[in-house]
Amino acid sequence: METPTYDIIVIGGGPAGMTAAIYARRASKTVLVLEATACGGQIINTPDIENYPAEAHISGFDFANKLYEQAKALGAEFKFERALSLRDGGLKTVLTKKNSYAARAVIIATGSENRRLGLENEDRLIGRGISYCANCDGAFFRKKTVAVAGGGNTALEDALYLADVAEKVYLIHRRDSFRGEAATVEHLREKKNVEFVLNSRVTKLGADKRLSSIEVTDIHGEVTELKVDGLFVAVGRIPENRDFSDVIELDAAGYAVADESCRTRSKGVFVAGDNRTKAVRQLVTATADGAVAATEAIHFLNG
Repeated sequence: METPTYDIIVIGGGPAGMTAAIYARRASKTVLVLEATACGGQIINTPDIENYPAEAHISGFDFANKLYEQAKALGAEFKFERALSLRDGGLKTVLTKKNSYAARAVIIATGSENRRLGLENEDRLIGRGISYCANCDGAFFRKKTVAVAGGGNTALEDALYLADVAEKVYLIHRRDSFRGEAATVEHLREKKNVEFVLNSRVTKLGADKRLSSIEVTDIHGEVTELKVDGLFVAVGRIPENRDFSDVIELDAAGYAVADESCRTRSKGVFVAGDNRTKAVRQLVTATADGAVAATEAIHFLNG
């Protein structure tokens, strides 16, 4: 069976990937988007997006659906298959479980997933009290009680941000010292509404339809119940780049090494979105990456 060939294959149907498809189609390039599950990525779990320019309120599902319909209307082709590997030579070949596809350029926009706490009902409560992004969802907890789980810079910055929004913030960390910046820790210590819960970890979620409490267990096995309206989990992220590590360079954390041009070490292979090295991982930077990666791919194709 002959392998279908496109100008550009986009691996990943999240905001970065679908934006890349829109830009590529507007340049009259043939585009295939390969998505393993459902278009939209993690944003579809966000009930209300408030920080995207010109969209004061829109659900993550509606935002993703708009992107999908726009890309489809422009002629992008979508196939719901997981890309398992990428072969780089002349034409680039992307293999899925049942098929292979070829392209002159590839944009890897597989994103990253939040590292979970691994607790019962955690996934069910995403958007119902559990969040992995304080900047995205913190405003929904104004004057409420929240907890942050984690000890790195992200957790510290989340707690600092939430301290100016929420009535009470518990910062829960499994050790007695933080991996994040000492200056941020000191700023947090100055906040009267922030309480440090150290040498402890979240071990149980209390909820009916929404999160209502958490159980915290310390290193001695003592369990404490904390009444909270929200839990912000900041225990790391897992970039989805493992299947392409022989083609693109990864840093120690597994992120694809690329600057603002979104180019990788392999000619004609680009990355876009949360799976690349970058300072800010937000919806707006994901779509921006998609635009940049597609534009760079178009320049590559046009010689």
